[in-house]
Amino acid sequence: MKQVTFASRHHQLTNINTWTPDSQWLVFDVRPSGASFTGETIERVNIHTGELDVIYRATQGAHVGVVTVHPLHEKYVFIHGPENPDAAWQYDFHHRRGVITENSTTTNLDAMDITAPYTPGALRGGSHVHVFSPNGENVSFTYNDHVMHEYNPAYDLRNVGVAVPFGPVNVSVQHPREYSGSHWCVLVSKTTPAPQPGSDEINRAYEEGWVGNEKLAFIGDTLSVKGEKVPELFIVDLPQNEQGWKQPGEAPLAGTETTLPAPPAGVVQRRLTFTHQRAYPGLVNVPRHWVRSNPQGTEIAVLMRDERGVVQLWLISPEGGEPRQLTHLESDIQSAFNWHPSGNALGFVLENRIAIADVASGNVRFLTTDHGNPPSADAVVFSPDGNDIAWMEETAGFRQLWITETGL
Repeated sequence: MKQVTFASRHHQLTNINTWTPDSQWLVFDVRPSGASFTGETIERVNIHTGELDVIYRATQGAHVGVVTVHPLHEKYVFIHGPENPDAAWQYDFHHRRGVITENSTTTNLDAMDITAPYTPGALRGGSHVHVFSPNGENVSFTYNDHVMHEYNPAYDLRNVGVAVPFGPVNVSVQHPREYSGSHWCVLVSKTTPAPQPGSDEINRAYEEGWVGNEKLAFIGDTLSVKGEKVPELFIVDLPQNEQGWKQPGEAPLAGTETTLPAPPAGVVQRRLTFTHQRAYPGLVNVPRHWVRSNPQGTEIAVLMRDERGVVQLWLISPEGGEPRQLTHLESDIQSAFNWHPSGNALGFVLENRIAIADVASGNVRFLTTDHGNPPSADAVVFSPDGNDIAWMEETAGFRQLWITETGL
């Protein structure tokens, strides 16, 4: 077990893809806490030498954070807040964008067009938690919509989208906050403000994860027959070519003045879990977690409570069927989790320690001792070579980065 950062400031890991492909560097932002978006730099630290590099520094009053790395190249994607924020336009769920930095050059990922008629391939709001697909070609994100927020905030529902390399998307700028982007962006989830109780309809799509390169799984909030929120697991098959990404479905890709952007033709979400009748229905929102597929794309892991109410890891096929309970723990899993690159284990926080569960047996092994402050619940991330696992921990009042060997 080894502390990697020591500076008297916070260091924030994203929940996946926080390592460079060579497993030598951890990338992070410097938000004072996960909730406030006021960091000005994206940085990386060498796990062996402690050397620090600044990858990007924001200017003009903008802030940046939530960085992830391309699986094959030193290419970084992260959230960028608005430059020169003012009373009318400041950082918010619907006022932010993705940018990609490679070789010291930074470009907008998503375009922004908030003047009707809207531009297909552009967004109308804020993208968030950008994650490359396993082959590095596409980027998933969650999304909120400025146009709907202005029209009626109740219609600004969180959704899941994908950026694909079929741009650029050039916007004819008619508003000072509009801009062009390098990637063609669409939403792939469908939400409704008032889901039919007991149906597959959802009013929020979030915490997505790639399933191979051609599917995306996410949590969708359904309503029980009694009208209570029940988060369930959904999956969507993605288009296979440029034409598929650009073909509108039943509604305009870019949305209208009274409707959200809509998925491409044939992109229809499927529900995978049906937990309304369980003693503890739904996937858990605490701890916050992102659904994660194994590298083989054959099993998706989620957190749900067992019949005793204990938060456990469960696995389900992307094709559906009954979820398989992997862990049988006495106390709750306490964090987001990730798969080991082999697909043979999952890492998470348990009993205030870093632990891994064997996927074949469900047996749990602890990698750290209880040595002071508990690891953060936000991120537990394996290195690409599988040798190390990283997390955050409060140390002398600041959130620092730690690693330990996996033994796998």
